[in-house]
Amino acid sequence: MLFEQIARNKRRTIYVLTGFVILVLAIGAAIGYVFFDSYIAGLVLALVFAGVYAAIMIGNSTNIVMAMNHGHEITKAEQAPELWHIVEDMALVARVPMPRVFIIDDPSPNAFATGNNPQHAAVAATSGILERLNREELEGVMGHEMTHVRNYDIRLQTIALALAAAITGMVNLAGNFFWWGGGSRRRSSDSEGGNILQIVMLIVSILLVILGPIAATMAQMALSRNREYLADAGSVELTRNPQGLISALQKISTSEPMKEADPSSAALYISDPMKKKKSLTHLFDTHPPMEERIERLRKM
Repeated sequence: MLFEQIARNKRRTIYVLTGFVILVLAIGAAIGYVFFDSYIAGLVLALVFAGVYAAIMIGNSTNIVMAMNHGHEITKAEQAPELWHIVEDMALVARVPMPRVFIIDDPSPNAFATGNNPQHAAVAATSGILERLNREELEGVMGHEMTHVRNYDIRLQTIALALAAAITGMVNLAGNFFWWGGGSRRRSSDSEGGNILQIVMLIVSILLVILGPIAATMAQMALSRNREYLADAGSVELTRNPQGLISALQKISTSEPMKEADPSSAALYISDPMKKKKSLTHLFDTHPPMEERIERLRKM
């Protein structure tokens, strides 16, 4: 059951990430068609934006994310012995290097992992999680985070964030271009020529540009939800103790919202730090329903 879940979640991740890339290229092509009279120009714009954002985020993700969430690094075991040794043990079992360890001074129990790859990774835990969870529960949480590191989820989430930011940047650029009078030639020539196909393509392209950021957010959230299931399964694989993570998630789910978490980093945490009300369709939720995660763990 465990390995079936892992395989299924990996396939879903490939589908979502592929859709994400297609969305970036489609929006780029739409912008090119509407504003530059060229699909190719739009595709080049999309590739440049996505590449630049990804390079910046991948190269500096740990420092950026930790600063945004007010994390301070601990560099020796004496500063937080239990956390340090659990992270050390989980890294050993997961066969990845020891990550950098950070603590966020916040009473709400939560944790996350970030970084570029297993060689340049970091985990963060709130002061609240260290106070409220026992050793088995904390092992379950850190097993979850080390799975994110081992599976390169940390890089995947960074790339997803970069792609979403690239889409927003492209749409903003297109909006500014439109505001200053760009794109009017295409629209007027289409109207005068009366070419129905061109008019339809123009309308579709404009809708894609408008709805693109919303679709990007949905894709990013879908990727995040899927990787949470995979990390839960990975934690059980590392600890051989599903009850530890179940108990931890139950405690975390009933806690108060975090004060120090940055909203744009919410998808990184093991549980939504904002404690936002879940949407009916879950399309904009950063995490799967906690009840469903716990139910899946009980079946392992």
